[in-house]
Amino acid sequence: MVKIKKQGKLIGQITHYFSNIEVAVIKLTVPLKKGDKIRIIGGQETDFEQKAGSMQIDHKEVKSAKKGDSVGMKIDEKVHEGYKVYKI
Repeated sequence: MVKIKKQGKLIGQITHYFSNIEVAVIKLTVPLKKGDKIRIIGGQETDFEQKAGSMQIDHKEVKSAKKGDSVGMKIDEKVHEGYKVYKI
């Protein structure tokens, strides 16, 4: 039997990625808190999990973000616009 990873709840989408600083902008459809475990899925190869670490809104550090916010977050792997973000 193959174990299927839990996909989680869709919470947003990558709208921009700054490769020079490895920061993605995530447009949220539900709230997100620092420390939440997220999963990013996109393209042929990208499917990884990480904790929501340092989050910024308008260059100000925040501990949580609400629905509709666009947050900047340091990302462990390269991502692209349109990749989906899930909370697990």
